[in-house]
Amino acid sequence: MSDQHGHQYDHRQTPRILDLDRERLAALRGRALTASVAAAEGRTMVAEVFADRAALVPMPGMPGVHNAELVAAFGADIVVLNLIERAWDGERLTLPGLGTFTSLTDLAAYIGRPVGINLEPGDVPEIRRAKPEYAKRLIDMGAAMLCLTANPGTGGSYAGLARVTEELRAGLGDDVALWSGKMHHAGHPERVTVERLTSLVEAGADGVVLPLPGTLPGVTKELAAEAVAAVQDAGAVVMGAIGTSQEGSHANVVPQLALTAKEVGIDAHHFGDSFLPGMCDPEVMYDYSVAIRGRRHTWNRMALGGRGHRRTTAV
Repeated sequence: MSDQHGHQYDHRQTPRILDLDRERLAALRGRALTASVAAAEGRTMVAEVFADRAALVPMPGMPGVHNAELVAAFGADIVVLNLIERAWDGERLTLPGLGTFTSLTDLAAYIGRPVGINLEPGDVPEIRRAKPEYAKRLIDMGAAMLCLTANPGTGGSYAGLARVTEELRAGLGDDVALWSGKMHHAGHPERVTVERLTSLVEAGADGVVLPLPGTLPGVTKELAAEAVAAVQDAGAVVMGAIGTSQEGSHANVVPQLALTAKEVGIDAHHFGDSFLPGMCDPEVMYDYSVAIRGRRHTWNRMALGGRGHRRTTAV
C-alpha cells in the first residue's frame, strides 16, 4: 500500500497498533501512527473528548479523572482533544482531574495514548484553526495526529476541508498525520460522495473521516463500502465516525454499527464526545470494541492503562 506521495506502508514490517504497550503507544505519531492503524485490520478505537471536561467530577479531597483517562481505561487506542482552546492559556494545558501540561508529549506519556487534536477550517480560535502556523505549534507540542473536521454550526464543507488539507500538507511536510473529513453535516449540509472523500486524499490526507452507515442520512452500506475501497486504494486509511450523539445510544445499537463498519472495511472506529459531559458513553464504546476485536484485545488495551508521572504544575 502506498499513498499519493509515494510512501510505502508494508503491513508485514509495521507494528499493529493493538499490539503496542502504553509506552510505545504514547510515542506513536505521524505517518507511523497511520501505518500502525492500517496494519491492525480494522481494530483501532479512537475516542474524542472535550479538553476541558471531566465527567467524573472530583470529590473534595479526592483526585479527579479526566475524560481522556476514562476513555483510555475503556479501550481507546487514540485520544483526540476537541475544543482545545478551552484548556489552553497560550503556554500550557490545564485539564481537570489531570493537572497542567506544557506539551502534548507529556500528556500522551501520562495517559499512555497518542493524543490527536481537532482542527477546523472555519472562523474558530487560533489554536483550533486549520492554518499551518497554528498547526505547527501543535505538532511541535507533540500532537500525534491532526483531525481536520468541523463542529456543528461552523459551516465546514468538503471543498473547504480539501483546501486546508492541501495547505497543511504543504506547510507541515509529508510525515505529519492529517486525517480529514466530516463526522456529520456540521452546519453545511452536503451529500457524502466517493469523489468528495477521495479529493481529501488528493489534497494530502493520509486518513479520511467517513460517517458510519446508520449515523448520517444517506450514508448507506453500499456507498460506504465503495468510498472506503476508493480511499484505501488511493493510499489513506478510513476512520468511521459516530458523531451524531449515537455515542450515547443503547447498547443494542452497537453490534449493528460495529459489524457494519467491519463489513465495509473501516480502519479506525471513532466515538464522538456527546453523551456524558464532553465524551461518549464508555460502556457503549467498550461493547463496540468487543464487537470489532473481541474481549482479548479489548481487555489487553484496558489493562495497559494507568497513570504515568503526575504533573500538576508547568515546568
